[in-house]
Amino acid sequence: MEKPRISVIGVGYVGLCTAVGFASKGYTVIASDNDPEKADKIKEGIPPFHEPDLPAMLRETIQNGHLHCLTNQTQKAVLETDITYVAVGTPSRPDGSIDLQCIETVSHDIGKALSKKSQYNVVVVKSTVVPGTTQNTVKPILEIESKKKCGTDFGLCMNPEFLRQGSAFHDTFNADRVVIGGNDKKSVDTLENLYKDFYGVNVPPIIRTTLSTAELIKYASNSLLATKISFINTIASMCEKIPGADVKAVAAAMGLDKRIGPLFLDAGLGYGGSCFPKDVKALIACSKAFGYNPELLESVENVNQIQPLKAVQFCKEQLGNLKDKNIAILGLAFKPDTDDMREARVIPIINQLTKEGAQVTAYDPVAMPTAKKIFNNQIKYATSAINCLNDADCCIIATEWSEFKKLKPKDFKENMKQPIIIDGRRIFDPEEFKQNTHFAAIGLGE
Repeated sequence: MEKPRISVIGVGYVGLCTAVGFASKGYTVIASDNDPEKADKIKEGIPPFHEPDLPAMLRETIQNGHLHCLTNQTQKAVLETDITYVAVGTPSRPDGSIDLQCIETVSHDIGKALSKKSQYNVVVVKSTVVPGTTQNTVKPILEIESKKKCGTDFGLCMNPEFLRQGSAFHDTFNADRVVIGGNDKKSVDTLENLYKDFYGVNVPPIIRTTLSTAELIKYASNSLLATKISFINTIASMCEKIPGADVKAVAAAMGLDKRIGPLFLDAGLGYGGSCFPKDVKALIACSKAFGYNPELLESVENVNQIQPLKAVQFCKEQLGNLKDKNIAILGLAFKPDTDDMREARVIPIINQLTKEGAQVTAYDPVAMPTAKKIFNNQIKYATSAINCLNDADCCIIATEWSEFKKLKPKDFKENMKQPIIIDGRRIFDPEEFKQNTHFAAIGLGE
């Protein structure tokens, strides 16, 4: 049976991993993006962001011709394929609601392409959109522009993604579940058959549901994970007031309970990235628009806003006035194995430190170019972790990169002006470090 041809509109994390994933399994994939610089990089086999395992497979699929990347040619991509994924951005507005401008623009372009097609095409919304968007925004635009009827002349599905940055390409091939929302059986069947062929014998559970339910599943999933993080950070704040208490031990014991599980119980400086902060805010705004005030989610967000500034407070407890103090920061990306600094918790930390007159030097294995676009000359940039520690009065661990976990107390003692460490990600053994340094950590009682 001939494989369906696939188009992907938007090649950010989700779009590019989706496109390369299908292309690597022998599907013909046409990707299109409105950013010429990004598209040109992809044509050369270079991902526009850091993601483990992706570069080699991108190069291979470009070279063998399974993946083609176009610049701002949505209609061409749709006309030459059978299934079209929409993976454009849905950024936050100031009030937390999502901006649907890109979704609307792409829907108009796809609808115009559908008007020129005689064969059935399934449009798949993979972008994260609030409940009601696919039904009330995407569908009407497609029908008006195409002058065709959804469910009869073309298909429409909502297929949320559950990729983790830093593991996104791995997750593309190892999904926990596939969620397909749709209004008509034919389009849902088409997408289900596609995934059964893609995963083969390892096909994950496939959940068939309505468009709005599929949209809500994504937001509910991310909001629960964010809630677990804010919850354990709340327990960490309690532990800091209790002599001898350690949130790491609390979380480890909690995680052994099958009803709770160990994932996302790592206390630290809070959650960041392109998903959790945006999705929690969007679900709050969406819920209020429907007439329900989600107080729990508002508390989750409030905890996360306060959490990173605890690192600054720890610095002040150790050093007093921060004016002209040299603060080393290890880690800039919001999590390891990515160069993404969207909503990174280190941003409010650096802003507050510089506001109080501190001199900041930072180092990250891959996110330095991104950081320079954010901070410019506001801070200094080190060439290595050890270089970052030179002559520092205090060091904050802000991202749990593996290379930082290899540092020993002597590295801090030999290079810093005074070995004061704020472990914002709990990567060090408190007993080992307390013997040789001035050590403070999130969730560690004195």
